[in-house]
This record gives sequence, C-alpha cells and structure tokens, in this order.
Amino acid sequence: MSPQPPRAADVTIRAMEQRDLDDADRVHRLAFGTYYGLQDPSQFKGDAQIVRARWATDPSAAFVAEHNSRVIASILGMDWGSVFVIGPLTVHPEFAGRGIARLLMTPLMQLVETRKVKMAVLFTMPNSPTHIRLYESYGFASQLLTPVMSKPAMTSAANSGILYSTLSQSQQAAALDACRAISGATFDGLNLSREIHAINTHHLGDTVLLYNGDVISGFALCHFGPGTEANSGSLFIKFASVRPGAAEDFDHLLERCEALATAIGAKRIIGGVNTGRSAAYQLMQKRGYRADLIGVAMHRPSQAGYNCPNIFAIEDCR
Repeated sequence: MSPQPPRAADVTIRAMEQRDLDDADRVHRLAFGTYYGLQDPSQFKGDAQIVRARWATDPSAAFVAEHNSRVIASILGMDWGSVFVIGPLTVHPEFAGRGIARLLMTPLMQLVETRKVKMAVLFTMPNSPTHIRLYESYGFASQLLTPVMSKPAMTSAANSGILYSTLSQSQQAAALDACRAISGATFDGLNLSREIHAINTHHLGDTVLLYNGDVISGFALCHFGPGTEANSGSLFIKFASVRPGAAEDFDHLLERCEALATAIGAKRIIGGVNTGRSAAYQLMQKRGYRADLIGVAMHRPSQAGYNCPNIFAIEDCR
C-alpha cells in the first residue's frame, strides 16, 4: 500500500549527512531506474556512486527530505566558481508528484543566492513537462540540447599526457592556476579547482593535463573505477576544456583521454557536450562519439553561457 501523501509540516528538509548516504543513494537509483523503466531499478548506474562522490566534494551543497525518520528524497549541487550546477534531484517513486521536489529546490536555490554565482545550470529531460515546469518556476529557461555521448575505447597510439596525481604539491598548485585560467576564458569565473581536488583526494580518477611545451593548454576531469561517477569499465569525462577556438588542442585532449582509457582498461569513454558548442560537438562526432542519452540544458538567468560555437568544452551537468 502506498503511503498517505505527507503534509509539508511532516517533511523535514535538512543538510545531508554522512549517515544519509546509503539511503540517499538508494533513492537516487530507485528514482532514475524507475523513470527509465529498468527491470531492477536499484541497479541503475551499477557500481557508480553519484551521491557519495558529490557529497564528498561539497557536503554543504546537499540536502535530504525526511518523512517519519526516512530519507525520501535528496538534491545535490556543484559549485564551479561563477557557475552552480543543480542536481541530481531525486524523489522516491512512492512520493513522486507530491511537492517534495519543490521543498528541496528552495534551500538549494537559497544557497545559490548566497554564493553569488553568475549562472545556475542543470540537465533535465526535454520530454518531461513536469520537470521543465518545476525548474521554470525557479527562473530557469530551456536552452539547447545536450547529448551524452560515448564511444568504445580502442587502443590508442597516443600517451595519456601528464596526470595531475603525478605532480608535486607545488606543481599541482601551478596546474590549478593554469586550469582556472583556461576555464575562466571559457566563461568568466568558471573554476573547477574544487572538482580537481576532490578527484585527487578521494581517488575518483584523475585529471589529464595537456601541455604545449611547458604551458598547460587544456585539461580533462576523468572519473573511472567503482565508487566514482563512472561505471566499472568506463571512463567518464566529467569536464574538459581548452581555450576558445582551440580546435586542435581539443582534438589532442580527446586523444589523451582516450589513451588514458586504454591504459586503465576501460571499455567505453563517456562525455556530454551541449549542441550550442557546435564545433566541439562535430569534432566529437568525427572521432566516433555517438549520443546515448539526450537532455536539455536549463540556465538561470536565460543566457547561452559557455554553450557557444567557439567554445571547446565537455560537460553535461547531469
């Protein structure tokens, strides 16, 4: 028997704590697994750990909804400097359509306001009027489509370049400055330092650094291995960027990521790119990447942001 619809007064919204991770992970899998019609929704994403990885990166940007001492929903966010990524937002299927999502959006959007970002972004399903309406009510506007693409990992003649984890502490500090300059050229104030640090500290994968001589000209945040945002057997490019217009550097960066996938024994490489970054999208298609899932980017305020033809970046904001 389904539970009675909870009254707002019966639902507690609070910061996510370490003790909530198992329950929040379970709700996340059930919600998406049910949405996609999996025979066993609890197996959504296999041994990937989206909730744990993002909570570890920034615990202050994670909230849960609790009803009768039971976690029934959660929301997470990612602080990328001038950009704040909303999601995933997941509600247990038993409580779907009862206003729980709105209760969770409110405190996260209040957090966004305190961090004074230039743009909040998210990924959602373009064929879901319910999701679109929810986010529109918080000032988000639909932009262009974001294909999540992948290709089989094949033996690569290239090397994986320099990995952030192999650098000394002083070299890592210099690399973070260089990466911040590249992402800042992509969008003013965009800063992936928190994500790079989390990947290195929590062993979520590694960051590929593309050098032209002694200068870093591109970087790619790669998750791989169980307990990361990638399934076992996959390498997930969570974010990658070169300077605007640098198509050749972008191609070389993809080569390095594909070489890393070969080196770790991954069978598939995954990365999303908004179609507004048309040259990057076309280059990935040329290299054999094909769309597995298509979402729509939503931005607050309504603006293209870094989804522009001359921007060479990988990111899907899921």
